[in-house]
Amino acid sequence: MAAFMLGQQVRQITTSVVRPAAKLIKPPIQVYGVEGRYATALFSAASKQNKLDQVEQELGKVTALIKDPKISSVVMNPHVKRSIKHKVFSDALVKAKVSPITVNLINVLADNGRLTLTGDVIGAFGKMMSAHRGEVICSVTTAQPLDEANLAELKVALKGFLQKGESIKLETKSDPTVLGGMIVSIGDKYVDMSTKTKIQKLTKIIRET
Repeated sequence: MAAFMLGQQVRQITTSVVRPAAKLIKPPIQVYGVEGRYATALFSAASKQNKLDQVEQELGKVTALIKDPKISSVVMNPHVKRSIKHKVFSDALVKAKVSPITVNLINVLADNGRLTLTGDVIGAFGKMMSAHRGEVICSVTTAQPLDEANLAELKVALKGFLQKGESIKLETKSDPTVLGGMIVSIGDKYVDMSTKTKIQKLTKIIRET
């Protein structure tokens, strides 16, 4: 079923920009969910026209449009008619001067009533592009922002997880609830070294004894 839906989305997104008979070009990583299927179709369409970088840059403009209160108040409002959402977004894209591939993505999302997923699709496409460039996304959460010295030391340590030709794309977050330590997610690996988790484990041990 998922494969059938992906095939439909690929044909929809590529209809006006590439030959319908062209085969799907799979991204270097698979992103699951509805957003992953749309992002895969977009990656394939952009790849066939050698416009991956251009589309990625254009999606940055789309992200900015979504954050614009005047546009988001219409596009993200479930009570607004689909046709009105489509027109508002389409007019904004014309002003942004994006390529037919990007316009077609928004048209397909609008036709399928999925405009509210635009941000998720862009996020999924971003993950695919990071993998395409050999970047390994690493997310680090700490109670307080890391200073430059700790950040540099962390990057050196994280390089030990990389394969030849890969590079780190580091995303840092602050969350006071972790209390101390850090939570690290890199590729398919997840390490929780937070003080919060250590306290929870200690509390569980005390309660069980």
